[in-house]
Amino acid sequence: MSTTDFDPSTFASVRKGNAFQDFAVGQVFEHHWGRTITDGDNAMFSTAMCNWNPMHLNAEFARGHGHPDVVVNPMLVLCTVVGMSVEDLSEAGGPFLGVEDCTFHLPVHPGDTITARSTVLDTRTSASRPGTGIVTWHTEAHNQRGEMVVDFRRTNLVAMRRDAS
Repeated sequence: MSTTDFDPSTFASVRKGNAFQDFAVGQVFEHHWGRTITDGDNAMFSTAMCNWNPMHLNAEFARGHGHPDVVVNPMLVLCTVVGMSVEDLSEAGGPFLGVEDCTFHLPVHPGDTITARSTVLDTRTSASRPGTGIVTWHTEAHNQRGEMVVDFRRTNLVAMRRDAS
């Protein structure tokens, strides 16, 4: 098959993710199997963000401050956890409205495996965007020892499912 034979209109559109109606206050989502954060992940993220903090890039500096290795950039931890939650919470699309009350409880080190779960805190229809709702979740992330490393509240605009009539 040549590239000239490709016709994208022959592919059906597949909607992924949850619609507004799929969320109920108190509902818990255990996000996928987790993610082990490596030294390479941390070094690449930190340097791409121009974060030259030696705690994130210099093992001897980190050891001198009582850590067994560098401390993973906390923003990488936050981004990783938000990313793990996308499939369950916001994959269907809709603007990200923000994160509130973010607390980093413990340092993460290269080799730590992070898992996460989110609980629906609030759902309401949008007054200004017909056909959408606003959902707020509380997300907690834990390391492989079950210790909470970060938690936060996240809010997204979420499309409502259209009736099949």
